[in-house]
Amino acid sequence: MEKNNAADPELGVDNEKVDILMHEANPLASKQASVQDVPKTRMRNFMDSFKPADGDADSPPEQAHHEPSQDNERPSAPPEKLARKLKSRHMKLMAIASCVGTGLFVGSGKALESGGPASLLIAYGLIGIMMYCTIHALSEMGVLFPVAGSFAAFSTRFLDPAWGFAMGWNYTISWLVTLPLEITAASMTIGFWPGARETNSAAWVAIFWVVVVSINLFSVRGFGEAEFIFSTIKVITVIGFIILGIVIDCGGSPSGDYIGGRYWHSPGAFNNGFKGLCSVFVTAAFAYGGTEVVGLAAAETTNPRKALPAAVKQVFWRIILFYVLCLVVIGLLVPYNSPDLLNGSGSADANASPFVISIRNAGINGLPSVINAVILMSILSVGNAAVYSSSRTLAAMADQGQAPKILGYVDRSGRPLVAIICTALIGLVAFIVAAGPDVAEQAFDWMLSIAGLAQIFNWGSICLAHIRFRRAWKLQGNSLNDLPHRSQAGVYGSWLGFIINCLIVIAQFWTGFAPVGYESMTALERTESWFQSCLSLIIILITYVGFKFWKKSKIWRAKDLDLVSGQRVLNLTQILEAERMERQSRSAGKRIWKFLC
Repeated sequence: MEKNNAADPELGVDNEKVDILMHEANPLASKQASVQDVPKTRMRNFMDSFKPADGDADSPPEQAHHEPSQDNERPSAPPEKLARKLKSRHMKLMAIASCVGTGLFVGSGKALESGGPASLLIAYGLIGIMMYCTIHALSEMGVLFPVAGSFAAFSTRFLDPAWGFAMGWNYTISWLVTLPLEITAASMTIGFWPGARETNSAAWVAIFWVVVVSINLFSVRGFGEAEFIFSTIKVITVIGFIILGIVIDCGGSPSGDYIGGRYWHSPGAFNNGFKGLCSVFVTAAFAYGGTEVVGLAAAETTNPRKALPAAVKQVFWRIILFYVLCLVVIGLLVPYNSPDLLNGSGSADANASPFVISIRNAGINGLPSVINAVILMSILSVGNAAVYSSSRTLAAMADQGQAPKILGYVDRSGRPLVAIICTALIGLVAFIVAAGPDVAEQAFDWMLSIAGLAQIFNWGSICLAHIRFRRAWKLQGNSLNDLPHRSQAGVYGSWLGFIINCLIVIAQFWTGFAPVGYESMTALERTESWFQSCLSLIIILITYVGFKFWKKSKIWRAKDLDLVSGQRVLNLTQILEAERMERQSRSAGKRIWKFLC
């Protein structure tokens, strides 16, 4: 296999030297290369790809998986069995646009109606700051420990095994229900076109289910390529919408109507006061969901030290491009009392999308259908990420003894096959649409309630795990200069992210107990609203208390935490020195570019 001897344009390090250093740290590399050199037919390769991964095949059945920690044994990293086929370009596009779906394209309309344009910007902006701090904390730990199921693994390792168990299942369940939720949303969204309404919704569910599951069966490379294409289309669409929105606002629409800041004065910048702002926080948090998927993908990249830091820098542009600029335009073009926002039939109704409403109000024909097609594709993209995230987390938890061992089965293509199959089977819940639109909408709302708050707890756990990691790193005599990658926000950013997450949880409980317009709600409706807002917390408490009672796990002191196992980057001193020398030779302009991108 031909080596690339050119210097790496991003790190400035000779790839051949890095390959040699990494090869010395991986004695199995030559064995794997020799096996790949044996010629096989395509059918034979296809059949063999479903066999256990080499690590499983070479080990006795009882040793094929990572043995779970004993009751009070110090948690360590699970073994690496997943394929490393994701490239830097996959990670960058995943960071900037993966999982952008109904939360932005449709959910922003609900948020606009609840709180007004000013609340929209404040809430999405604060969540963006929190997300920036969180994703950089995750990248610092993920580069040093690129392990499968990173969120649960870091909580288990640096906080408490019981909390890691609760977070792992919380995250898994949230993505497991996201798959049927998004497929259901897709079957409802396609009803935007009159011709599609004539087809039975169950038929659309079957088509979308097959598409999403098939993508994930093409190994992680198939997932990466699909997300690369989906994300590229979303980026182009959002940039185009921002430009078009500015033109419409300045009077360039067919109607020639100049809008300017009219809707900020009448009906106004805020709606429903402080409670309206709090209700937008919850919707905004759901819209940012999935940004952390790049942390999961770190275990399947060829070079996480290069790919993950470059990817998380794109989160800044995701926040600016997809949320701040986009929502400024939406707030200018659509008043919060628009009848189209008020008359939307649900969270997946494309007719209630402010993107569609603004273009339709401008009198532009044809483009609403294009936007709806992008919304549909975005929904399938989130469903694609749901299969990926839940299957990887399930497999990692199985390796740590926190899920049935069979879920940890990884085939020779690096696919957690059993976990993917289980996730796909749960996706069949989406066929509930056959029961009628009312039942489908109710099921959609309950699945959304499970997925919504779950993200907040996971983000808070990432920040808290990073705080504990930094303390352990310092107490065990290590320097920050020894880290292969450092969070731009630092440990103070993790504290800020953790505090914002706590405030969002409080806001969720308050708006769940007394939502906007609760005076006109019945007691049953208010009770249902509260349970929907707190369902994730109930799941977390049950799993945490159950594991704590069952395993009697202990919280390790920071100075005793394991900071060695799971590190992929060895010979780090030589690599860091080469990078420091390269950075010193950069011009001021290039340093700014590397900091931002």
